[in-house]
Amino acid sequence: MTLTSISQLVQLIDASVKSLQKICIDNELDFPSMDAPSFSNESEAFRTTPGIIESTKIAASACLQLAAILLPPSHTLYQLVTGDYLSAAVRVCLEANVSELLKEAGPAGLHASKISEKCGIEQFKLAQIMRYLALNHCYREVKPNVFVNNGVSAMMDTGKAHKDIIADPQGKYDLAGFPAFCSHHLDINHKMSAFLWDALQDPEIGHSRELTKTVFARGLNTTETYWGFYAQPENQFRHRRFGFAMQGIAAMQPSEMIFKAFDWDGLAPNSVVVDVGGGIGTASLSLAKRYTDMIIVIQELPKVVEEGKRFWKSKFPEALDSGRVRFEDHDFFNPQPVLNASVFLIKQVLHNWPDDYIIKILCQLREAAKTDTVLVIIDNVVPYVCRMPKDDSSSNVAPEPLLPNYGPLSNAAYTLKMTMMCHFNAKEHTVLEFKDLFEQTGWRLQGSHSLDQRSGFWQAIQAISV
Repeated sequence: MTLTSISQLVQLIDASVKSLQKICIDNELDFPSMDAPSFSNESEAFRTTPGIIESTKIAASACLQLAAILLPPSHTLYQLVTGDYLSAAVRVCLEANVSELLKEAGPAGLHASKISEKCGIEQFKLAQIMRYLALNHCYREVKPNVFVNNGVSAMMDTGKAHKDIIADPQGKYDLAGFPAFCSHHLDINHKMSAFLWDALQDPEIGHSRELTKTVFARGLNTTETYWGFYAQPENQFRHRRFGFAMQGIAAMQPSEMIFKAFDWDGLAPNSVVVDVGGGIGTASLSLAKRYTDMIIVIQELPKVVEEGKRFWKSKFPEALDSGRVRFEDHDFFNPQPVLNASVFLIKQVLHNWPDDYIIKILCQLREAAKTDTVLVIIDNVVPYVCRMPKDDSSSNVAPEPLLPNYGPLSNAAYTLKMTMMCHFNAKEHTVLEFKDLFEQTGWRLQGSHSLDQRSGFWQAIQAISV
């Protein structure tokens, strides 16, 4: 049985690589080199070529599953157990500006002693850390103790000169989306996750559904909620960094995602779309520009509403001036004031709340819904790791014998699920969990579909009132 699985995995790898080769030849393209000393959107655009995404996912997933079969179980478990050292090593190089220093050094690279002089980390410890990362394809050691960037380590480059970072360390992560996210995760989430077992064993925190009794609160030694923690004066830098981290994550989402979420063309003129908890209205901005006969109400708390108005006045002032788009102060736990909505849109909101709170939100929307109101939720929908009947599957399913969710390639979605659990006692839901929430709140699941071929987990879920 195992030998059969091995043969099937090898066949998947072979077929997928041949498909990649054909696409490259047909389009006169080359696969991006991992040894390239910098990362560029131009080179990575290759990965969005039709046919590339699925072939790459299948080949990589099969390779990882093949390694798990061929290597002793102790090896796989040891990799899981010691992953914290890899993360810690990444944090050292990220915060010490190593990638920026190597970029400035050029293709010849830089000796660990020279890097040490500029970043202040003792050279032998630094070399050991960088060699550990190079072993895992982050940086390259081209000569003993001489390192250069590669495509992975270049992702840590903020795009700023080292001297500018030293002159303004508080602004290091401004406009540096992905490095800002990495720094945020390696700071906040690693401190927090070290206390996961302790928190789950705590008789009060372990069974809590409240926002102040969380793994996060235990790990960061605070009595505040997640957002209250950032509001503290001593966490000003963390709050600033978090904002740029979220901008970076948003920028990585497909630009057309909002248009794929629902049949907006099917709405009648002057239909009302309510963006519930819509932040500053980034998603609604795209809709307003394309659909000039749509009425949009963006609901948020007062402070965010003021930020949103400033944002729209700079991006699309005529929509506000005409009254076609308006902001409304609203707490979504209170009765919904808009009673003529054609669509209630909830984008990346529900995963911040425990289910008891989500039920309150959905009940308020149901009370205000017309018979033909559609609830559209855009969120990360995670599949089970077992194979499910087609009607209960929330994303593209990998061919057998691969894990149906492509295994470790889907790590980001499940990491986010863990993050929501630790931050808020919340989670990223499966499609069946959404179905259950709808049944408790007067909605019926109408369907769900993928918005991003690269992962399959960004989903649009539609429900109608019952």
